[in-house]
Amino acid sequence: APVLSHVDRRGKVKMVDVGDKPVTNREATARGDITMSAAALRAMRQGAVAKGDPLQAARIAGIMAAKQTSALIPLCHPLPLTHVSVELSPTKRGYRIDSRVRTSAQTGVEMEALVAVAVAALTVYDMVKAIDKTMVIGDVCVVEKRGGRSGLYRRSDRVKRR
Repeated sequence: APVLSHVDRRGKVKMVDVGDKPVTNREATARGDITMSAAALRAMRQGAVAKGDPLQAARIAGIMAAKQTSALIPLCHPLPLTHVSVELSPTKRGYRIDSRVRTSAQTGVEMEALVAVAVAALTVYDMVKAIDKTMVIGDVCVVEKRGGRSGLYRRSDRVKRR
């Protein structure tokens, strides 16, 4: 059975000591979606959102959030990020959000990639909620990670939902 690294033998939550791990190049990509009403989609695509351009704001918010992950998620280590990208692509009912994060460090950047996607989606929601309060953020997941002892992980499209 898998062992949870953030829980000690007595069941107490702990921060993992990565001090003895080697510094390696690490990268993670994450993805998520935001779906919205036709009116909200039309406003975004026509540049008619009163607060400004949600796509630009979401990109910047996602990048900023990735850099603040250790302040948001209690057991994450602060990491020197060497690259963060956040891209929003139109879909039939909204936008797909992809993030890619890189570092040279002793632990991976999956959480930073996930936080970037989640905050980018939340930023779109914030900017468009005056038009549509029924937007749905979902399917946030790690798509791929590279580096470290566990090597390459790539999400299969066949992963079953629970």
